[in-house]
Amino acid sequence: ELQLISGYTFLSLKPLLVVVNASEADASKLNEGARSFGLDDIAGHAATEVVALSAKIEAEIAELEEEDAGIFMEELGIEQAALDRMIRASYRLLGRISFFTRNDKECRAWTIREGTAARAAAGAVHSDMERGFIRAELVAYDVLVAAGSWNECKERGTLRLEGKEYVMQDGDVVNFRFNV
Repeated sequence: ELQLISGYTFLSLKPLLVVVNASEADASKLNEGARSFGLDDIAGHAATEVVALSAKIEAEIAELEEEDAGIFMEELGIEQAALDRMIRASYRLLGRISFFTRNDKECRAWTIREGTAARAAAGAVHSDMERGFIRAELVAYDVLVAAGSWNECKERGTLRLEGKEYVMQDGDVVNFRFNV
């Protein structure tokens, strides 16, 4: 049925991001989700995400130094900044993930559809990479940070070689091998 009506732009078929601006008194509930704000009926719908935040608290956090902001958030029981939660919710709603490319000079993030194969992901970087794709050398972001460097990942054996059919995962750090 969804295929039959896909040509129409019904508002009810669009993804919905609901942002709740809570009071400072409700700061402890920000991580609990929609149910703590009486939005059970909205949260149950497909393609709907609810993010709770307190604009006043977020403004105060933005004015603090990074270390002080972390302490302040911990005291209030806030696990992540509202912007981070909104970005993650938006990515989930839109079916997107990010992967990183790296070389000796820089690291860049690329956004692709969830379920994209490595060869098509290489095409998001440059069409020549997709056309001449050989393989992808990759490691998960958390593993790379724990190791400290790309070379350390090689030494530990956590660096993987994947072919063109590998489905990219959120947070993969990749070096595409290609020949044009």
